[in-house]
This record gives sequence, structure tokens and C-alpha cells, in this order.
Amino acid sequence: MNEQEIRSIVQDEIMKAIGGDVAFIFQKNIQIFDARNIQLGRKNGTQIGTSSDQKVGFYGVAPVVQAGSISNPSGSGTAGVDNPARNAINAIITALHNVGIIA
Repeated sequence: MNEQEIRSIVQDEIMKAIGGDVAFIFQKNIQIFDARNIQLGRKNGTQIGTSSDQKVGFYGVAPVVQAGSISNPSGSGTAGVDNPARNAINAIITALHNVGIIA
């Protein structure tokens, strides 16, 4: 078997591995060089975390599960301790903080 035949076999095997619907499982950290981007498909979108009990964290914050539902505020919006809008805003801030999106 010559070098060209070996190259052809290797190329075919690589294309089979990355061209199909194959899951990649990593046992180590993934490092991306500086100034590189992650490009995503435009047709169906991409999910990070496919279940609400999977944990995600950003910017060095410990990963957490998805925050619970935040009630739609109702009422007149009168300022006060029990103001529903204030409670909803505080819940949003807490959820963003817990996952690491805001400090």
C-alpha cells in the first residue's frame, strides 16, 4: 500500500466520523485558541443543555440547573414591598447572577 492509498483511507474515515450524525464525547477540557468563534447552523438552531436538570455556568461561576418559572407580574404597579413587578425583576436578577451572566 502506497502513501496516497493510506491518505485516501484516512480521509475517508475522517469524513465518516465528522460527516454523519455522530456524538463526540470529550474526557478532557476543550480549549479554543484566542480570536476563534463557534459558528452555528441557521436552520434549526443549537441548544446548550437539552434538559432543565443539566447544569450550566458562565464566567467561572459554578454550574446550576435551570431557574424556575418567574410569575408574570400583575397589579397596578404601586411601589411597595409586595410589588409583583419588583419581585419578578429581582427573580430575573437572581437567575442571571446564579448562572454567571451578571456579577
